[in-house]
Amino acid sequence: MYQQMIFVNLPVNDLDAAKAFFTGLGYTINPQFSDENAASVVISDTIVAMLLTKPFYATFTDKEIADATKSSEVLVCLSAESREKVDELVDKAIALGGTATGKTQDMGFMYGRAFDDLDGHTWEIMWMDPAAVQGEASAGESSAQG
Repeated sequence: MYQQMIFVNLPVNDLDAAKAFFTGLGYTINPQFSDENAASVVISDTIVAMLLTKPFYATFTDKEIADATKSSEVLVCLSAESREKVDELVDKAIALGGTATGKTQDMGFMYGRAFDDLDGHTWEIMWMDPAAVQGEASAGESSAQG
């Protein structure tokens, strides 16, 4: 069965530093799609972050490349399997030179924190209680059938 993938392309100032940051978070680099201009960071079977040097990134767009430390260009949100995993990943990112950003979101059934990576790209890490998600799906199915 086909699984759609997402490739998030991000411009970086220092490719080696960005690779060290993301491998420090526990992700791997796919050497098949990495070279001196790009690093393919495997986040999951269906999520890949392509870290591109700014000159290489510029070959894909005619637009000005945003300085993510000064303006918001994108918010990348990743799910986590538990509240503890949210804290673990965000704390690790901060220890590796990332910056805590935003406020902790704690709604009981949903919990999230965010960090900016070395280039200012914002990564939100969210956990949602599976029972709450199933409850929402069940409620939606009931009203759709009614």
